[in-house]
Amino acid sequence: MKTVSFAIPVFRNKKAVTLTHEKIKNLFKESFSHLKYEIVFVDDGSKDGTLEELIEISQKDSNVKVVELTRNFGQMSAILAGFKNVSGDAVVNISADLQDPVEVVGDMIRSWEKDNLVVIAFRKSRRDQLSRQLTSRLAYKLLRLAIPEIPPGGFDLLMMDREVLDQFNSIDIRNRFLQGDLLWFGYPAHYIPYERKEREHGKSQYTFGKRLKNFLDAFLDSSYLSIRAISAFGAFVALSGFMYSVTVIYSRIVNQTPFEGWAPLMMVNLIIGGIIMLMLGVIGEYIWRIYDELRGKPNFVVKKVHQK
Repeated sequence: MKTVSFAIPVFRNKKAVTLTHEKIKNLFKESFSHLKYEIVFVDDGSKDGTLEELIEISQKDSNVKVVELTRNFGQMSAILAGFKNVSGDAVVNISADLQDPVEVVGDMIRSWEKDNLVVIAFRKSRRDQLSRQLTSRLAYKLLRLAIPEIPPGGFDLLMMDREVLDQFNSIDIRNRFLQGDLLWFGYPAHYIPYERKEREHGKSQYTFGKRLKNFLDAFLDSSYLSIRAISAFGAFVALSGFMYSVTVIYSRIVNQTPFEGWAPLMMVNLIIGGIIMLMLGVIGEYIWRIYDELRGKPNFVVKKVHQK
């Protein structure tokens, strides 16, 4: 009998984790009795009683494992910890806040049983705040310049066969981008659209700062576009400066002065100075990531694994 594992990152999802567990258990009981399920909850340093709730679930259901991290390492690290601790023939990555409907997982499993090694459920729409929707659309428009295969709304809900998971786990780097890494392998993917629901319990812990960090990781990890863009823009500024110099020399020859006073000079200096600082910032992001890799610190540290 094959086993489908679930890797679920958890951070302050009290009450929601119990509902998530019940929905997954009922899904297999009603529709996939020929398969076994394994749920690996990864507690990412919750301080609201979530861990105690997860341990209680694991003591009641031997199919549930709780991986307790020493502190909050971030969502991506918690997902990686889940992938490292599952033992099934396939793994489903799903959020613990019930915004990704468990019902869609049924379609994903059926697709996997038809020999699709990668199944991606992408968000065709989402019931989030307007600001989140707008920033998400903008972020994915930019990301699709580097990775055209990413659906317009992006995806977090996905399923990988054990063959793909082993390849995914073989990559040992920091500041990873889940979607880009998965698509980079080149396995054909089956796409399933769904509508992302509103959060039923609690509030999102995914702050603007975390979302910005995730976007930078995604964009810088998956493309050289930013480096090439600043190189092209630098060449454009240099060419503009050369053309302006020719204009100034010509104006001097014909006894004309194109601009007078210090204001135009200050404007040019400030604009060019700002462009240089922006370019140095982009380069600094790459250098920081190189330094982060050289330190060789793990993405997460497991404190204890709870299982009946």
